[in-house]
Amino acid sequence: MNNVVWTIAGSDSGGGAGIQADIKAMQSFGVHGCTAITALTAQNSLGVEAINAVSTDVIESQLLALEKDMKAKVIKIGMLANVQQIQLISEHISHYKAKWPTPPVIVYDPVAIASSGDLLTEEDTVSAIKECLLPLVDVITPNTHETQLLTGVYLIGPAAIKEAASKLMAWGAKAVVIKGGHWDYPSGYCIDYCSQGNEEYWLGNEKIQVPHNHGTGCSMASVIAACLAKDYPLKDAFILAKAYINQGLKQSVRYGEGIGPVAQTSFPTDLAHYPQVIEAGSWLGDELDFDVPLDFNMAADFAACESKALGAYAVVDSVEWLEKCLQNGIKTAQLRVKDKSEDELEQLVASAVALGQQYSAHVFINDYWQLAIKHGAYGVHLGQEDLESANLAAIKEAGLRLGLSTHGFYEMLRAHNYRPSYMAFGAIYPTTTKDMAGQIQGLEKLTRFVPLMQSYPTVAIGGIDLNRAQEVAKTGVGSVAVVRAITEADDYVEAINTLKSVINENAC
Repeated sequence: MNNVVWTIAGSDSGGGAGIQADIKAMQSFGVHGCTAITALTAQNSLGVEAINAVSTDVIESQLLALEKDMKAKVIKIGMLANVQQIQLISEHISHYKAKWPTPPVIVYDPVAIASSGDLLTEEDTVSAIKECLLPLVDVITPNTHETQLLTGVYLIGPAAIKEAASKLMAWGAKAVVIKGGHWDYPSGYCIDYCSQGNEEYWLGNEKIQVPHNHGTGCSMASVIAACLAKDYPLKDAFILAKAYINQGLKQSVRYGEGIGPVAQTSFPTDLAHYPQVIEAGSWLGDELDFDVPLDFNMAADFAACESKALGAYAVVDSVEWLEKCLQNGIKTAQLRVKDKSEDELEQLVASAVALGQQYSAHVFINDYWQLAIKHGAYGVHLGQEDLESANLAAIKEAGLRLGLSTHGFYEMLRAHNYRPSYMAFGAIYPTTTKDMAGQIQGLEKLTRFVPLMQSYPTVAIGGIDLNRAQEVAKTGVGSVAVVRAITEADDYVEAINTLKSVINENAC
């Protein structure tokens, strides 16, 4: 895996921002940072005293040296001091995109105003940024001041934020992250926005009021770059960068007489540092006047499962297999059937519910929540795509448990809004039962998810066979769900017993 990330930016002699912050933040996420310095700033905690732009010849020599031996998976661009630098960097980025075997992802943090309030770039650079650089940028990460400077849109509310992001994408940027630390809407909260054109995400948390916040913008963009290099999708990189900054603000200290830097810490492992996913129906969504679909029935705090350790979890596509599993001691199962007539579905759900009652097992019905309610099922399992169409209030009122699928940090925190009965993480490995391209989590991410969601029963699912179940169970996840490991086994009874044994051995 190529974990090399370049930062093309200015040097902060005070060590709080610029390439100094970039390298520290990147190291916190396990990538190797390389630098091409565009400016030498003379600054300390009291402010910027001088900016010395590096010549284009010197910048080019740095870029050529890195290209020869250490091609980047992601390139983060920060302070560019003049038009000549913008043109040079744009030419090199164009070359990388066209000629490298794997074109680099470009993250641009348009450093126009530092968090200390000092102007760091010349005004005539704005047109060059729009014309030369933005068409090459994959993710641009301005704060609200920089967004207004670039777009001319005054950010008076969420609609204006979306308008500004649309302008930046119209000029060529593939995605936009607008950092809300300087935004005063709504009062008392920090609201951040991300748009990829067809998808958008809002994050929010109470504003962390600390005096020492130098380098927050550089650091947040660098964490996004590092996470993209580690193959996180942008929405997860967005979440992790925000949590990292929140964590750093809470631990920031001063080193001089003025504003100290945000602390460069480690991968955020405390849920208290993570922002809330803002969506229609959430309390912060209501605060922001998010439009709620007319047929959307928000609900939270669903009935609890009897145990946080759900154990061996069988996902089957027939009542026959469900009965075989329950007969052999499986206590948690899910009926997942597709392409059946209404009459067939009715009979299948009714039979599954009856089997669950017969064997005192917890049987969840996948997708068909209306039938699950009608026949008094123990619970229903839904995917993220079902959250706006399902009548969550009806599910809760009926007393059914709700299990939610998640694929990554963003969906995990979105699920947390609903306080479900359990949370499923996947796909842990590639699987043939679903197209999970770009959504494979792996054991490393699973070990991050489990402690963050320790208040819930947790389930790992996706591509888990009996050989892999041991390593999955060692992460501390409360349940391991299998699909083909039982139904395609030569001896399904032995497979069930092996799975139960593996999970019991690793039970916390």
